[in-house]
Amino acid sequence: MKNLLKKWNQISLVKQIIVGLILGIILALTIPETAKPIVIFGSLFVGALKAVAPVLVLFLVMSAIAQHKSGHQTNMKSIIVLYLLGTFLAGLIAVIASFIFPVTLKLGAGAEDVTAPGGVAEVLKTLLLNVVDNPVKAIFNANYIGILAWAVVLGFALKNAPDTTKTMISNFSDAISKVVTWVIKLAPLGIMGLVFDSITTNGLESLKSYGDLLIVLLGCMLFVAIVVNPLIVFAATRKNPFPLVFKCLKESGITAFFTRSSAANIPVNMKLCEKLGLDKDTYSVSIPLGATINMAGAAVTISVLTLAAVHTLGIQVDIPTAIILSVLSAVCACGASGVAGGSLLLIPLAASLFGISSDVAMQVVGVGFVVGVLQDSCETALNSSTDVLFTATAEYRKRRKEGKKIGVNNVA
Repeated sequence: MKNLLKKWNQISLVKQIIVGLILGIILALTIPETAKPIVIFGSLFVGALKAVAPVLVLFLVMSAIAQHKSGHQTNMKSIIVLYLLGTFLAGLIAVIASFIFPVTLKLGAGAEDVTAPGGVAEVLKTLLLNVVDNPVKAIFNANYIGILAWAVVLGFALKNAPDTTKTMISNFSDAISKVVTWVIKLAPLGIMGLVFDSITTNGLESLKSYGDLLIVLLGCMLFVAIVVNPLIVFAATRKNPFPLVFKCLKESGITAFFTRSSAANIPVNMKLCEKLGLDKDTYSVSIPLGATINMAGAAVTISVLTLAAVHTLGIQVDIPTAIILSVLSAVCACGASGVAGGSLLLIPLAASLFGISSDVAMQVVGVGFVVGVLQDSCETALNSSTDVLFTATAEYRKRRKEGKKIGVNNVA
């Protein structure tokens, strides 16, 4: 038994997850009633991730800022610009693709019990209120905007604290990161339970009726991942971007795809940044920040589903309005982080730009929840892998300007 466990632990996490995925499918198709108890593995896995991720973000950011040495230069401005640029371009690509490949939906009843923002002012108000949320409440509700705000404030407040205090906070941060890695090691069991539950509940045929919508959604995300993002990296580094892009997709994107949580994927991203030889003072802040505001996948979801409703209703859209939608989807995406189905709940806001009623928009949200099994996984994979990609890009750009060796081509 020990030898078996030893051999299992020697297999990479990605391969372990694939094994869990295949087992979940086989059990769901062959003995669904007998294997029904394995659903608990999926529930426990998701519950554990949700429990530890908010605390992780708080201590990681707080510790990084408190430990930061004055005068040490970071690339945070460049990284934030890349985050915002990537999110906007993703929304723009989704708008263009939706016009080239218009999708219509069969709208019916559903999602009436889900509440959505009523306008831009309400979204901004919610964002501001989330910033000043009670820290305990923010952690309890997984309000990552509030958690990030408190982490930054406490980090700066602790900059002049004794070294012993900073060490204690750093130890807490390391301990929580370790707990997350333990939880992620259980991913194969969790994925097996989640896949089993999804197939036995919805069936393999459940996604076929939404094939066109999924093709546009996933096609846009894939285009952003292997065309738009590499172009951004090339523009910044003047080097072949694909070794770095594929490295991030392989080591960050795949685990994020299955965990479906950017926040829970933070330790994976931090480890990848360390492997790439990046500056810890920078990535210890940029990675948790990216899990909060770097939301290219969410921008794609909001744009595609909103324009699907527009095409279904036969509404004509001019170019200026389409550009406004790209900006609006990017802004909404940044505010959707840390909320289950957050990108979907902001669709009515984008739909209001075209005069679409809330009732119709909420039916589109219902469609979004149906395709969410794949949409949410791919969205998270794109979001999380891009956190590392843009953090590395900003640092490589700085090294290029300083005349140092970048090494982008040697990371694969």
